[in-house]
Amino acid sequence: MMMDKSYYVPEDLADFPNISEDAPEQGAAFFDYYDKATSEGVLTEREKALIALAVATTHHCPYCIDAYTNKLLSLGASKEEMMEAVHVGAAMVAGITLAHSTQMRKIVRKKEM
Repeated sequence: MMMDKSYYVPEDLADFPNISEDAPEQGAAFFDYYDKATSEGVLTEREKALIALAVATTHHCPYCIDAYTNKLLSLGASKEEMMEAVHVGAAMVAGITLAHSTQMRKIVRKKEM
């Protein structure tokens, strides 16, 4: 049976600020940290948003992809800049995956002895 709706509902992104309603202290602490981490510092807001988009795509978060794509468009980022950031994230995931092959290779080498 084909489902009409995706598990992720784009309108649910608007509900994100309400994550604090049942845990106000933790929610406030999270949003304070999130604001500090994503606001301009040594890195610009745009640079941080590109990083966030790359992380969102590698962690498959459609809400974050929507939010950061729209944020980057509002900051004047081009689709080429966004795609380059996504490729950096993809390359990192590939490299991390391949780096973990050292465990497998170590076991194989030990068994071959």
